[in-house]
Amino acid sequence: MKPALSFQEGPKPLSWQQFPHGDYLRADIEQKMDQWLPRMFGYHMLKLGNLSGELNTSVSTIKHQVCVAEEGPCTGVIADIDELPFYEHSVDACILSHCLEYHSDPHHILREAHRTLIPGGYIVITGFNPFSLCGLAQMLPFSGQKLPWTGRFFTPARVKDWLNLLGFEIISDERFIYSSLARGNRLSRFEFWRSFAKQYLKPMGSVYMLVARKRVAPLTPIKPKWHARPQFSPVKGAGLRQTSKQHFKRCDEKNNN
Repeated sequence: MKPALSFQEGPKPLSWQQFPHGDYLRADIEQKMDQWLPRMFGYHMLKLGNLSGELNTSVSTIKHQVCVAEEGPCTGVIADIDELPFYEHSVDACILSHCLEYHSDPHHILREAHRTLIPGGYIVITGFNPFSLCGLAQMLPFSGQKLPWTGRFFTPARVKDWLNLLGFEIISDERFIYSSLARGNRLSRFEFWRSFAKQYLKPMGSVYMLVARKRVAPLTPIKPKWHARPQFSPVKGAGLRQTSKQHFKRCDEKNNN
């Protein structure tokens, strides 16, 4: 397994049109997200990256939505997505669409998203599955410097491990788009294969979508141990009183003698 940290970055996609069948890819991702966005409530939503900013998320009840990315038509805040200029626990939902594949430190991006999310906040991640036709096409000679194969494809299981380490609860793991997404392939020619793979080869979808929720365990206060006072023993008191009476009696006898 290759390390997640890498100092070599290839070309980054700035728009869905740079992908082969980019419009089809974006429409399918929007359709899958529409099932979850109405369930997320709050005031602020972050979209990390230009691809996330171009997604139509109007079905969400969160109206204040900000795209954090490099300069682009949908960018609201120009900043690095691995150094978010926001306070801790200030965001209700965060969307990362194909961000982890094209950055040098994907785990740090997830840590920043975790820092800004409130307890109970949602994170939605989409990416390319290496165990798919699209992942197999990455090993072909023609895919050297072409999108989307310039990035590093991480398995959904590995991304879920990162989320579990940060304290997220995985709610949904879904695979879809059973195609190599090569530019010369017409999607209509593989309709039979897509129907077959969708029914019998679900883990081999070229795109995965993970929905997770931030969980924070509450601190359990430690109750102090109260020490009970020692109970007064009347036996000891009676013994002391009896001893003192005997002492005074002896003193009186000596004086009389």
